Amino acid sequence: MTPAPGFTGSTIDRADNLRLDPQRVAALAADPAARLLRLEVLDPVLDDGGGLRWSRLSDLPAGAELIFLGLDEGVPLFAPLPRVEQSGQRAWHIFSLLNAMSGGDAALWGTARSLIEWHNRHRFCANCGKPTDVFRAGWGRKCGNCSAEHYPRVDPVVIMLAEHEGRVLVGRQPQYPPGRYSALAGFVEPGESIEEAVARELKEEAGIEVRGVRYVASQPWPFPGQLMVACLARAAGDALTIDRTELEDAKWVDRAAVRSALAGEPDAPFLAPPRFAIAHTLFTSWLSAD
Repeated sequence: MTPAPGFTGSTIDRADNLRLDPQRVAALAADPAARLLRLEVLDPVLDDGGGLRWSRLSDLPAGAELIFLGLDEGVPLFAPLPRVEQSGQRAWHIFSLLNAMSGGDAALWGTARSLIEWHNRHRFCANCGKPTDVFRAGWGRKCGNCSAEHYPRVDPVVIMLAEHEGRVLVGRQPQYPPGRYSALAGFVEPGESIEEAVARELKEEAGIEVRGVRYVASQPWPFPGQLMVACLARAAGDALTIDRTELEDAKWVDRAAVRSALAGEPDAPFLAPPRFAIAHTLFTSWLSAD
């Protein structure tokens, strides 16, 4: 069976019905059983078993802002809302931590990280430019000047494998670790369907025409807040015209190469994406259809 994509599998109750009740949220925060997610700026802090570390809300300074994550079998879960600088760099350094985390823990931490980054990018109203305040228990911001309400958004991204005569197309970007190749990806543009975005991205980046786009799975990706939509497509031919502004390289690989890469064999022809990345799910799904 194809494994569940990373950053999925959280079992908490998000309790959306409580977010507009400040008194109820305050009561949850005052509950002695309430737990606060421990973070090192934005990164997860793990215990010896690879699980998320939690502390008491009393450990927070007075007046600190919170995000209500939800209820875990009735236990209120919160995350801190710190002011952080936006580096614009992908968080490669935490990937080793994610390899040790369960899908549910990664999903919960990913939710917190995405919300924290969203808040830090939306401190001012897009309508009038005035400062905004947290509301809805951390799931929105509201402008005190014009009353505009702003809510967290995710950016849809298609990630896809084009298939041709028993091979799939993989590519690498310059910032990848040495030897790594992955599925091609790109943001869905306004006015596009998922299928159209898949076809456009493959045409732009690799110069190939595709048809028969099929959905495989989706994954939240908290760097900072995308929804990855994984697809397979059939290519009309295998001649490549690589856009070097987007890709350092691209090539066709067969099932034996993909199987070797996923197994982490030392002589594999490329380094596979990590297990928590949906590209890994895509490769596994393609192999299982053999």
